[in-house]
Amino acid sequence: QVQLVESGGGLVQAGGSLRLSCTFSGRSFRNYAMGWFRQAPGKERDCVAAIGWSTYYTDSVQGRFTISRDNTKNAVYLQMNNLKPEDTAVYYCAAADQPGLPTMPGDYGYWGQGTQVTVSS
Repeated sequence: QVQLVESGGGLVQAGGSLRLSCTFSGRSFRNYAMGWFRQAPGKERDCVAAIGWSTYYTDSVQGRFTISRDNTKNAVYLQMNNLKPEDTAVYYCAAADQPGLPTMPGDYGYWGQGTQVTVSS
């Protein structure tokens, strides 16, 4: 069974940076596409970034966020720079047992518990 554990969330002022980490266990990490999603109160859970055979970023974070993975550490990261108040949300790490570059929540079968990111203005 795949398990995902996120860390690195917190409170930061606008313009600041945070780095989210997600550790993967239970299966062969390199066989999974990985994604970072976020969900703000009253809104849907959306894909922020994904990494598979390539990388994907939603338009609002392009140029500010970077997704990366370390297959030797079974970990995926989300470096978030120039944070804005509208980035405030719970951020979730997710794993998809498929190749490619999935970006829809339904493509992902495994989820972490979420980590809160709050950006103050």
